[in-house]
Amino acid sequence: MTPFRLHRNVSRLAFMVLALSIALPALAFQAQDPVQPFVGRWDLTLKTSTGESPSWIQVMEDQGQPKVEMVGRWGSARPLPTAEVKGKTLEFISPKSEESTKSDLVFKAKLVGDKLVGTVTGTDGAPWHWTGQRAPSLERATTTQWGNPIHLFNGKNFNGWKFSDPNHASNWKVVDGTMVNTGHGSEIMTTRKFQDFKLHIEFKSDPQSNSGVYLRGRYEVQVETDSIAEPPSHHTGGVYGFLNPTPELPRKAGVWQTFDITLIGRKVTIVQNGQTIIDQKEIPGITGGAVNSHEALPGPIYLQGSEEGTTAFRNIVITPAK
Repeated sequence: MTPFRLHRNVSRLAFMVLALSIALPALAFQAQDPVQPFVGRWDLTLKTSTGESPSWIQVMEDQGQPKVEMVGRWGSARPLPTAEVKGKTLEFISPKSEESTKSDLVFKAKLVGDKLVGTVTGTDGAPWHWTGQRAPSLERATTTQWGNPIHLFNGKNFNGWKFSDPNHASNWKVVDGTMVNTGHGSEIMTTRKFQDFKLHIEFKSDPQSNSGVYLRGRYEVQVETDSIAEPPSHHTGGVYGFLNPTPELPRKAGVWQTFDITLIGRKVTIVQNGQTIIDQKEIPGITGGAVNSHEALPGPIYLQGSEEGTTAFRNIVITPAK
């Protein structure tokens, strides 16, 4: 070997040693970062004393500390005041003021494979077990092709629909070809489930009324005349807790209005009364009151009936993707 080649090889070796001396501490730092494995969106399922309840969290890292946004069993996404990683356990607290409970709900979870597995002391004082799956991206690799339109409501009866609580379904009636909800009762949803679709639906709300259209039974498009004091995403046309209608159209109590909604994966477009108010925006997670948190699966069209006031629906037509 010539002195020149020897010198060149020694130089290469020295460069590699220098590079490793820089990279290894950085890799070691990453390996020791306790927050990073939890970062991301998670679809939660709580196993309570009365059955399963869906929930959702997004874990972020801020200066080495976890920050958690949560959608509970009801309501919208909200930042939690307390979150930390203790050893290999993620712990976050949902305040009693948000949960309508006597004490805060303290959630604890560990990573088991690619899942979160945890517990929380439930509202009944008993331990609830819960699991979390990483929320799917729902990106579509091909251009959507559309099938044939389907009329979901025949204007005569509730064929093709079911109630979340049949014992409290008297809030729903069929009146003059419209589906009318008088509030504080059961939700109603289609027996068929859908993945990607275009939905046309017409609605009319009385003053001081609140309802919503849940897409795949998980993402609520708000219908209301009583939420002017709440955040914009809680107003008519918003995706509750996540997406604001822009522009926001004036409230029109007692007047028939239209939604034309396209949902492909997580991307939603909402046209209200012929005007686009949400254009190809991503829905980060589920709304409280969702049928479940299994975001990758098809779901029903679900109309909210548990809030106050009277809201009527008609001309409900869905065009599913092929």
